[in-house]
Amino acid sequence: MKRYFENLAKALLGQSYSSLAENEQKVINSIAEHTTVSENVNHAYSDSLTTGQKIADMVARFGGSWWFISLFFLFIIAWIATNTFLLMDKPFDPYPYILLNLGLSSLAAFQAPIIMMSQNRQAAKDRIKQDATYEINLKLELQIMRLHTKLDELSVAVEKTAVQNPETKEE
Repeated sequence: MKRYFENLAKALLGQSYSSLAENEQKVINSIAEHTTVSENVNHAYSDSLTTGQKIADMVARFGGSWWFISLFFLFIIAWIATNTFLLMDKPFDPYPYILLNLGLSSLAAFQAPIIMMSQNRQAAKDRIKQDATYEINLKLELQIMRLHTKLDELSVAVEKTAVQNPETKEE
């Protein structure tokens, strides 16, 4: 079987099997064993996430939504209105709203790294998807090359048959 992989790699990619990259070897194995290389990367990747990573992704998803921006805008307006108009005599955070600024700074300090962690995971997931796409494209290209070779061989065989049996042509 190892000899078959070597011959297949040599014929299709012009390299020895052992010199191929891991994903190229996976494609050669798939062709030899008549199996698929496609897989749902989303399921495989999401199954490997820890609880903290899933929470970070939810925070990033919510923190980057219009729903969050709308709620946050309403919260700030309510904070300012409460401290400016409702509690004129004794506001708990008078102008220039230092407590509000502290809260906003703290939110930004925590939210930014969480969003960056989520973006890094998304980039890693994108790389996995690109590798999967490469494997599928390579397999398709190699299979098409094999089909072309078979069609060329069939064409030559049909031509030989036609030359050897000229009486089978219609007049």
